[in-house]
Amino acid sequence: MRDFAVAIIRAVKRNQPELPEVNFSDYGDIRYLHLGTEWVQGSMWLDKPFDIQLEYVQRMMAWLLFVDPSTVSKRHAMQLGLGSAALTKFCHKRLRMKTTAIELNPQVVAACRLWFKLPADDARLSVVLGDAGEVAAHEHWRGQVDALQVDLYDHEAAAPVLDSEAFYADCRRLLTEDGCMTVNLFGRSSSYTRSLEKIRGAFGADAVWAFKPTREGNTIVLALREPQHPTRAVLAARAETIETRWGLPARKWLRVFKPATD
Repeated sequence: MRDFAVAIIRAVKRNQPELPEVNFSDYGDIRYLHLGTEWVQGSMWLDKPFDIQLEYVQRMMAWLLFVDPSTVSKRHAMQLGLGSAALTKFCHKRLRMKTTAIELNPQVVAACRLWFKLPADDARLSVVLGDAGEVAAHEHWRGQVDALQVDLYDHEAAAPVLDSEAFYADCRRLLTEDGCMTVNLFGRSSSYTRSLEKIRGAFGADAVWAFKPTREGNTIVLALREPQHPTRAVLAARAETIETRWGLPARKWLRVFKPATD
């Protein structure tokens, strides 16, 4: 692991792009992360730093509906794009999972540690400075990730910076047999349909589920390594457990979440 991380960091330094300034703002009891613009790249409740504040980020935990809750702490979560570290902190602190985060911008990592309560690396947590596309294409973590959470937007937040069928195929290869990818897309954007088709092309049409857009227009798409279609009773029971055990609004998810058919 250490040798791989060092190689990725060296590659980033060789090909370092011009990266935006990272800053934050506080509004009431919420802190927001920005990349040099007014666009929100993540958030945190100041008095509940290990909970997930934004609705669309909560929905990126919907992979929990497709696994036995008793197995969660034995699984491996990976985030491509750190944001304000909300998913990384939740998986590490609340779910007690092995957690790996890949982030291109060293300022984002520093900001998360200074302002957003991201813990230092430990036996279960690893934050790697690297390019998400290179990591997804590399064989190092192939077949080892149970929950892959992809949120890759630049400072303009116009469209995902990695959004090809080849990239999503690489993501699929990272997953375990019952693994799942969740992706943040803008459901009211003209690029949404194209992105969804690329995901369906990489995973298969019957392996993809999608939420309705949030009020802000974020749509979370979920793609399974192998198709699953649990009964409504199973989903309802798991949603109840998720809500009771981890405080996520999983019962509400079931009203706005379904297979992404044509």
